[in-house]
Amino acid sequence: MGYVYLGLTILFTVYGQLIIKSQVSAAGEFPPDTGDKIAFLARLLLNPLVITGFIAAFLASLTWMMTLTQFELSYAYPFQSLSFVIVVFLSVLIFSEPLTLTKLLGTGVILVGLFILSR
Repeated sequence: MGYVYLGLTILFTVYGQLIIKSQVSAAGEFPPDTGDKIAFLARLLLNPLVITGFIAAFLASLTWMMTLTQFELSYAYPFQSLSFVIVVFLSVLIFSEPLTLTKLLGTGVILVGLFILSR
């Protein structure tokens, strides 16, 4: 069950990042005026999809606690880096962000590091 909890933690984390990015992008530029900044952030905080992103972060915290009942922290924590890898590739697919050589190399380093740490 530990790997299920860990997978859910990663899934909730990735969902939260992607949904908040999509809604922030749809909201437009961050305004320069202080009052407009507050209104901008208030609209985002009341956005139902942003709220689901916060709920996902909360659920990720819960499943992370369950994960830690099954694994040592030093073993489980490196797996969190899979969320970075997944977000990079989904950002390319969903948001048409560029997949650069630097991103590919960095992602490769993360995966190699995870492989080494999990042994």
